[in-house]
Amino acid sequence: MFSGLVARRAGATPLKTFQPSTLPHVLRSSAVRGLATAAEPYDVVVIGGGPGGYVAAIKAAQLGLKTACVEKRGSLGGTCLNVGCIPSKAMLNNSHLYHQAAHDFKGRGIEVGSLSLNLATMLKAKDSSVSQLTKGIEGLFKKNKVDYVKGAGSFASPTSVSVKLNEGGETQLEAKNIIIATGSEVTPFPGIEIDEEQIVSSTGALSLQKVPEKMIVIGGGVIGLEMGSVWSRLGSKVTVVEFLGAIGGAGMDGEIGKSFQRTLEKQGLKFKLGTKVVGAEKKDGKVVLNVEGAKDGKKDSLDADVVLVAIGRRPVTSGLNLEAIGVEVDNRGRIIVDDQYNTTCKGIKCIGDATFGPMLAHKAEEEGIAAVEIIVKGHGHVNYQAIPSVVYTHPEVAWVGKNEEELKADGVEYKVGKFPFMANSRAKTNQDSEGVVKFLVEKSTDRVLGVHIIGPNAGEMIASATLAIEYQASAEDIARTCHAHPTLSEAFKEAAMASYDKAIHF
Repeated sequence: MFSGLVARRAGATPLKTFQPSTLPHVLRSSAVRGLATAAEPYDVVVIGGGPGGYVAAIKAAQLGLKTACVEKRGSLGGTCLNVGCIPSKAMLNNSHLYHQAAHDFKGRGIEVGSLSLNLATMLKAKDSSVSQLTKGIEGLFKKNKVDYVKGAGSFASPTSVSVKLNEGGETQLEAKNIIIATGSEVTPFPGIEIDEEQIVSSTGALSLQKVPEKMIVIGGGVIGLEMGSVWSRLGSKVTVVEFLGAIGGAGMDGEIGKSFQRTLEKQGLKFKLGTKVVGAEKKDGKVVLNVEGAKDGKKDSLDADVVLVAIGRRPVTSGLNLEAIGVEVDNRGRIIVDDQYNTTCKGIKCIGDATFGPMLAHKAEEEGIAAVEIIVKGHGHVNYQAIPSVVYTHPEVAWVGKNEEELKADGVEYKVGKFPFMANSRAKTNQDSEGVVKFLVEKSTDRVLGVHIIGPNAGEMIASATLAIEYQASAEDIARTCHAHPTLSEAFKEAAMASYDKAIHF
């Protein structure tokens, strides 16, 4: 999306030349704290304390700006830390351990005797992780002297944020620069009311008090597959209903997606692809879904104890009073920004889920740092071709860069290199060898265009691929770099080798 140090959209305005005279006043005594006034405004106020917002606030303070962060939830970290990324990973990890103990340990020579699930304790462990991390961010705010204002912020003017305080009352913050980082929320399903008990969003799915005998997941994207995996491992019979003909969502390579579906099916998940949900009703303690074929219109009904609605997320902008200051949104409700994250109102920027691009915590964090650096230095850096994605099931699925379908559509000539984990010594000794590393490289230059991994530790391994794309490395660069033995990362090296020559161990 940007050029130079900040990625650039086609047709976007070029970066402005930085003039020292535009630098905000940063030589402010750190001892002078308390809420800013019109006479002495904040240099930066961030609305939203999620991954993008709190990182932006910390970075601003580190660069010497008097900074405040407004967050209405009452705990920092946003959706990701409170009811998203972090608690879901706690449940994914612990449900995987339980599943291993039930189905895998015996073959490894580990006798565990009687095994039972204490769901209450598992949920408590999840909540404990969340609590520690949210308090950790508060500690970082104190360390960096960021003022944390608990309440709901809205624009009184382009330089003023009114905050309805959680503890009661209202205050107003004056600022030279304001960054909107309000994140996203669950996209509702028309005609299906979420009660967070029988019909749940991802939030409710993280707090079910008992394992449902049957669960239906509406949506075969990342969130639906992760939460479906959790409850499947704990004993639920899970069916995923997806309107499209494939699972995984945008960006996932088609070949990897098909392999992923086969793996999940072996684990017990069932899939109804190309299926449209047309309604739901509660009946005799169950939830009955009315569905029909997306192409043929063939009608059917499915019933479950719990239905998870996971059809995506949408930007949170309501209540900000954007209309009053002339901040425009697009037809999907996303705040429109230019190549420096400026909205259509001078002095106000927007980052993260509330604007363009993938709704990923790490993307928002990078934008938070870039936006602040643009305020102070006139430039920042986000490479939108090097934003990794991960599905934290087991095996994990991770990718960065282009997939085959995109390269074909763009008419790019490319080569493919693959290496299976079944030929990797560490994966074999771990008895966890399902999956493959797949490289896509430019035919004429050997430059890495995309990497797609399904297998153990894929989410960690994709960092190497992201680095390779960031620095425009060739596959041969990677293949000629020594990787420790025995490690899973050797599969990464061999896949790179296979893309321009031949792998050694397969």
